[in-house]
Amino acid sequence: MSIWRKKPLHILLAESAESEKGLKRTLTAWSLIALGIGAIIGAGLFVRTATAAAQNAGPSVTIGFIVAAIGCALAGLCYAELSSSIPISGSAYTYTYATMGEFLAWIIGWDLILEYAVGAATVGIAWSEYLNNLLVTVLHTSPIPYEWCHSPFQTSADGVSGIMNIPALFIVAAISLLLIKGTQESAFVNGLIVLVKVAIVVLVIVLGWQFINPVNHATYIPEPSKYIDDSGVSHSFGGIMGILGAAGTVFFAFIGFDAVSTAAQETKNPKRDMPIGILGSLAVCTVLYILFAHVLTGIATVEDFRTTGKEASIAFAINKYMIGYEWLGSFVTIAIIAGFSSVILVMLLGQSRVFYAMGKDGLLPSFFSHLHPKFQTPYKANLVILVIVGLFAAFIPGDIVGDMSSIGTLFAFILVCISVIVLRKTEPDMKREFKTPLVPFVPILGVIVCFAMIYGLGWLNWLRLIVWMVLGVIVYFSYSKNSSILGKKEKE
Repeated sequence: MSIWRKKPLHILLAESAESEKGLKRTLTAWSLIALGIGAIIGAGLFVRTATAAAQNAGPSVTIGFIVAAIGCALAGLCYAELSSSIPISGSAYTYTYATMGEFLAWIIGWDLILEYAVGAATVGIAWSEYLNNLLVTVLHTSPIPYEWCHSPFQTSADGVSGIMNIPALFIVAAISLLLIKGTQESAFVNGLIVLVKVAIVVLVIVLGWQFINPVNHATYIPEPSKYIDDSGVSHSFGGIMGILGAAGTVFFAFIGFDAVSTAAQETKNPKRDMPIGILGSLAVCTVLYILFAHVLTGIATVEDFRTTGKEASIAFAINKYMIGYEWLGSFVTIAIIAGFSSVILVMLLGQSRVFYAMGKDGLLPSFFSHLHPKFQTPYKANLVILVIVGLFAAFIPGDIVGDMSSIGTLFAFILVCISVIVLRKTEPDMKREFKTPLVPFVPILGVIVCFAMIYGLGWLNWLRLIVWMVLGVIVYFSYSKNSSILGKKEKE
């Protein structure tokens, strides 16, 4: 049996017709830009910006955002072509299976599991941090004890060791149970959350600009050095490596932009609107991100983000330095918690769909594709995800899982860029609503930029990715290859 067997296009189309009854082309370029902004502005900006400034680049985290945006734009163009090549909705896993074969589809699917699982865990940990801030600064009650809202690998300045992050586990479990019941955000509620998130960013930029201390930006690109974080992990700080490390760290803030490219089937004029939607939403968010990072690193110091301002960094900076605007800190805390909840929901929903698709194809056990008899949701997949993501959120520090999600997504983007080049050679006559310009130059440049960000994340993250991929290859050859539905049909 070949590991390169492809899922026939007619089967995918039949599945699509059964489950979706056809999708209408209703989205315009402006709809896609709005969708992209809603998907992009999330936990990454509000948490990872301060982390990247503290561990990697100081004020030059703004340059890291530019590098990350370039990588996303190049990969996004490739993603748009790949999604429009197979005229059905679905993740990179689905259409890779149809175009490049089962093994690469498995690799991307396995990689998406890493992205969504640790991404949701990262946001859950961030939710926990802002919940504590809400309890103290808004509700004026006692915070959750340090040991019960931090992982065992973290120690406070007072020497208290973490045991378990209960709030992070709670929010993951609560949203997983909601997803099992079939509860989803309405477009109205989702739109309100998007407006609130954008409003937060704009308010912090506009009101915070007057509080920028020029001293904090005096050395915009710090001299190269090493920084050891609370977990004992060494980071390259300052210089080119610091900027690349920051780019890989804040790349988490761009995760979700590919939601634009997966909407190709529902776009009125994909050939024109897809690049406008992808690049437009990225451009708007990148400008907001750069201004936001410039203001944040101007208001507070790098030392703030390494110590007392490490958690709930935005609210901390506002409350400490923006005298007279404490109300903004409270507003930010409440709104960010709501925004984080929606991001966790989307990530867990995406994770369950990947599990469902892989279970249906036989690459994972079939129970992942079992639907609840009443709610018609992949409840067994959601329960497994609850356990996996819950364990990550409860016992692993946020910076570690955040970097794992970034490196997993970067690796998936690299595969997507390469697949565009391969498809141009193997399927030259395939109908493409949108074509990536300047192939193979753009895909190759996308691979290079994404590799540069992976390089900047450091050897510990490379090791984690390698271990995860090796584990995936073992699972594929020991189980998935022989259990594949397509493989069984080959035997018949």
